[in-house]
Amino acid sequence: MLINPIHKPGYYMVNAITFYRLLAVPVLLTLLFNEQLAVFKWLLVVSFLTDAIDGYLARKYKVSSVFGSILDSVSDDLTIAVAIIGIVLVNPEFLRKELVLVLLQVVLFGTQIGFALFRYCKISSFHTYLAKFVTVFQGIFLVLFYWLPEPIYTLFYLVSALTILDLLEEITLVLIIPKWETDIKGLYWVIKKRALQKA
Repeated sequence: MLINPIHKPGYYMVNAITFYRLLAVPVLLTLLFNEQLAVFKWLLVVSFLTDAIDGYLARKYKVSSVFGSILDSVSDDLTIAVAIIGIVLVNPEFLRKELVLVLLQVVLFGTQIGFALFRYCKISSFHTYLAKFVTVFQGIFLVLFYWLPEPIYTLFYLVSALTILDLLEEITLVLIIPKWETDIKGLYWVIKKRALQKA
């Protein structure tokens, strides 16, 4: 008999960690607009660390849930959005230089969100292998951006390429998966599963 995750103590612990990241967003924005960069960059590190921790704990204690999955996705997106807003405020020259590449990623992200809302009436939360991999590199780049005197352009281009691949995969997944699902390994596994079902 399966135990509902909500009845496990770990469920509340994991979601509390994720919820922290959501609550940290307005705090991070306040610090940015008040030019408290020293505190901002430390809290940003904590937010990215909680992203790694909550997913690991959810799998370890088997307390994954639809609510937790959506909360995690929203918290991730908002944390990255705040970090990007910080780039605009702290180093607008970098944004001007890389505007085309940044806009491409923003457009793809908006397209993915729009398609998901139209198809599922809520944002997607696939948590693919590629998305998890990309999130790590996004976090590394964004944290280092505030800690180092100059951006690491090689890392930025790598992260951008991976992000574009991830967004294209997620757009494709939204188009081919009829009902909202979470914890999808990736496009390859979806296609493989369909092929086996047809065989």
